[in-house]
Amino acid sequence: MDRTDALTRYAFAVLAHIALLVAWYLFVKFGNVPKFVMPSPGETLDALLSPNYGWWANVAVTGTEIFAGYFLALVVGVALALTFTWSKALEAFFMPLLVSLNMIPKVALGPLIIVWFKYGVFPNTLMAFSICVFPILLTTARGLREVEPELLDLVRSLKGSRWQVFTKIQFPGALPYIFSGMKVAAILAVAGAIVGEFLGSDKGLGYLMLQVQVTLDTPAMFMAVILITLLGMLLYGLVLGLEKLLVVKDARVS
Repeated sequence: MDRTDALTRYAFAVLAHIALLVAWYLFVKFGNVPKFVMPSPGETLDALLSPNYGWWANVAVTGTEIFAGYFLALVVGVALALTFTWSKALEAFFMPLLVSLNMIPKVALGPLIIVWFKYGVFPNTLMAFSICVFPILLTTARGLREVEPELLDLVRSLKGSRWQVFTKIQFPGALPYIFSGMKVAAILAVAGAIVGEFLGSDKGLGYLMLQVQVTLDTPAMFMAVILITLLGMLLYGLVLGLEKLLVVKDARVS
């Protein structure tokens, strides 16, 4: 039954995307929309086949920024959440500071990051990291605290170490919350990398969009948006796949 439901959901997802493509085509064709305003799907595909844009090199750059920033945020977010769970004093001292730092508009950080680290993959990776680390930190910290006190008391009564409490009780119990934060962070990581490329970069899909915007090359801009979306969907799909492998269905946080 579950497999049938999953196939049904996938079928509806595919049909929804096909319907969007058809609506796009019909709108451009029968609405007499100029190419520089909205290209047709065929014109957008032609831009992908053109060798002038260096698509795959730019996809590799943007993909590296997204995935590296996301992975760094995952490691740092979980590590900080664990540290705060173990030490109330550290949480009381650092959490308000992290909340304040998270309130800084990331667009405002862009010029500073460029001054400090210049152009390149690394500053854009930092931008992606700065945007998506906080949701992972918050949801992981909450998940680590949601463990039933009776289980913690049982492990401690058996002389279990703090590391054993974490690996055997807290971490498995927190996984639904961690993946909830990871799904939100996957979306934010894409936005962070592209914002970084918009503010200052010499490569990547965001940089390419700025270049073709000058000449009103709308098909190339549309294709860049599609490729960015596909990168985000790939990351989100990997997170969903890991969640299905590691978390019991009834325990997942939607």
